[in-house]
Amino acid sequence: MKECQCSVKIKDLRVKKGSHIILNHITLTANHGETLALIGKNGAGKTTLLKSILHSVDFYGKIDFFNSSGKRIRNPKIGYVPQRLSFDRDSPITVMDLFCANSSNIPVWFGHSKKRKEHALNMLEKVGVHKHIDSPIGRLSGGELQRVLLAFALEPRPDILLLDEPVSAVDRKGISKFYSIINSMRKDYHMPVILVSHDLGHVVKYANSYALINHTVIETGNASNLLKSKKVRETFGIDVNEGEEVWN
Repeated sequence: MKECQCSVKIKDLRVKKGSHIILNHITLTANHGETLALIGKNGAGKTTLLKSILHSVDFYGKIDFFNSSGKRIRNPKIGYVPQRLSFDRDSPITVMDLFCANSSNIPVWFGHSKKRKEHALNMLEKVGVHKHIDSPIGRLSGGELQRVLLAFALEPRPDILLLDEPVSAVDRKGISKFYSIINSMRKDYHMPVILVSHDLGHVVKYANSYALINHTVIETGNASNLLKSKKVRETFGIDVNEGEEVWN
């Protein structure tokens, strides 16, 4: 399997909305094969940082992508899984319809060729939801829908994968399955993954490193040491003794 081995370097990134500073002097690196978790309170700017990487908000500073040889990637492919998808749950649109709309300019009412359906099945099988290919999206569980969105994010194969609270509507079993898929894809493709999460237990279990954000970078470190950080405990209101019992 061809390895993408992309790294992203963010330098002195700033985002303003009017006179309000949302992000200020953000400098971070996510290396290939690494899951970097962005943590912090609501409104700290974590989602805005992902939107900056997607170039869906205006920003100052630099965001550069490099391959394993240090050569800049001019037009990186970015996969993105949002926290939730807003849609009419009574809609008759199926997973196959959505997949084709996501990957083709051909209107879904023209039907789906055998080749396109086989490709969709292959992508959906990678995330364990191929049996739902003809199901209306409104009938999917939270975990099934997030895995469908993950399949979309992996097509075409991205250089970097962004996850914005991807399991907030997923049950415990679904969470384990989702992150198992993410870890497998990360290792196979050697892509960096940037994850926004409020669940510190998930960060410790599934991420390699973390960045504590509050409009700027407060602290970075190894995810395995996350709950030992005084700044993290203060931010999330975790008592030292309570933290040891609950998180370890």
